Amino acid sequence: MGEPAGIFIPELPRSRLGETRLRGLRLLHTHLNGEVLSQEDLMDMVSLRLDSVCALTVGQYGEPQQLHVAHVVPMNAQASGESKPYDVLPPVRFDLSGVDFSALVQALEDEFARSERGVHEDKGRERAILVSVSSAPRVVQERSLDELAELARTAGLATPARLIQRVNKADARCILGKGKLQELEVLCLQAGAQIVIFDQDLAPSQLRNLAETTERRVLDRTQLILDIFASRATSRAGKLQVEMALLKYTLPRLVGKTPAMSRLMGGIGGRGPGETKLEIDRRRVRERITKVKNELEDVRRHRSGTRERRSKAGCPVIALVGYTNAGKSTLLNTLTGSEVLAENKLFATLDPTSRRIRFPREREVILTDTVGFIRRLPPDLKEAFRATLEELESADVLVHVADISHPEVEEQIAAVEGILAEMDLANTPRLLALNKWELLSEEQQEVMGRLYPAGIPVTALKRPGLTPLVAAILGLLPVEPLNGPPRDPNAPHEESGGDVSYWDVEMGSDVVQ
Repeated sequence: MGEPAGIFIPELPRSRLGETRLRGLRLLHTHLNGEVLSQEDLMDMVSLRLDSVCALTVGQYGEPQQLHVAHVVPMNAQASGESKPYDVLPPVRFDLSGVDFSALVQALEDEFARSERGVHEDKGRERAILVSVSSAPRVVQERSLDELAELARTAGLATPARLIQRVNKADARCILGKGKLQELEVLCLQAGAQIVIFDQDLAPSQLRNLAETTERRVLDRTQLILDIFASRATSRAGKLQVEMALLKYTLPRLVGKTPAMSRLMGGIGGRGPGETKLEIDRRRVRERITKVKNELEDVRRHRSGTRERRSKAGCPVIALVGYTNAGKSTLLNTLTGSEVLAENKLFATLDPTSRRIRFPREREVILTDTVGFIRRLPPDLKEAFRATLEELESADVLVHVADISHPEVEEQIAAVEGILAEMDLANTPRLLALNKWELLSEEQQEVMGRLYPAGIPVTALKRPGLTPLVAAILGLLPVEPLNGPPRDPNAPHEESGGDVSYWDVEMGSDVVQ
């Protein structure tokens, strides 16, 4: 096949192809002018995952002369400093070649398996390559990928490698250029990765092209966040909200899906309502969106009624807000003695949780933990979670919990403040709780104290250290309940089944129990 100037490689069979295996085919072709293996030959070998590529030079009369052989190199083989993803063997006369190709391929796949085990600490977890393509400086992309890695860890993925490309304008077809696509293929092959996750949102056409090119599952940041929300939604409202966001995300991506993009395969990126078939009818999706939207309206009306009952009972609402994984659930547990799920993962809490607590001065309040915020929150997800975020609109006081030990705490605080401003909550009384204060050195504490003079240092895990925060919350509440007489402490309450937590602290000379 081919012509003197080049050859055309047809579509190759995928029967033996897997995410971590070579294709099972060797490319043997002739070079008519005595050329060595070209860079194009080597990159074709890498991108197509061929067992090897061989070039046979021929003489003036077409007789075979020298044989040039190359094969891919596993990750461990590059530890000595060799950065090339392939190895080119010295040329030999064609009839003196002693290469045992079957043994070579078996040895390569064994080495790939060992490399896989070396980078794969937790057995059973799928591996993903993280990719960032942006015009931002490299250090900014690195920090954003750190957050993406935390999202991937929350979704149960291992992230053995990452790829960064800084461009003025991303490629419209595949977002990555041809060279970086080949580099990505090398990383996937060496790390045994089944998934590629982009830190940027991909257009439907880019998603399809990347899936066809890499023959792997391709996700963007939005789809990963939606997958996490789908896995963590437990209440009816949470599941409806996730389904709404997933349907809106899926609608423009229904046409031309490849097997690598099929949501029928399950796993990461395949949770949620899914699809009944690949050729799903857009009309049916729109009908489902309308139905879910109506059900969410019912949820909003129900929660609105609950908020009205709270208001009539004269019980102020304190809402905990902040960046995801800042320690809001831990703070709720420590203040109220509850056992709400609190994990060192992003979006551990999805559904709002409310608990009653009696503060000093006989003030009974409702403390509400809300879903965490994140930069570049998908618009569809923000719209779908209106029923949840409306809990903040009825709050009397917002406690902004920030992880002061995080290296990007300033950006996280700014992101939360920006989202609150978008929700028209900038005028709601607000406190800034600087959580994990004990993790800072004395010098860092001094710097952060100057940067956020109104912030209240707290340690969410230690109850005594929360006294200043409780005093500040009380200072923002009216002396008397907002509406009506004080509530009977023995009266039942729908949020907590009648249980009331008591805050025992020493306020001045009075001990309130």
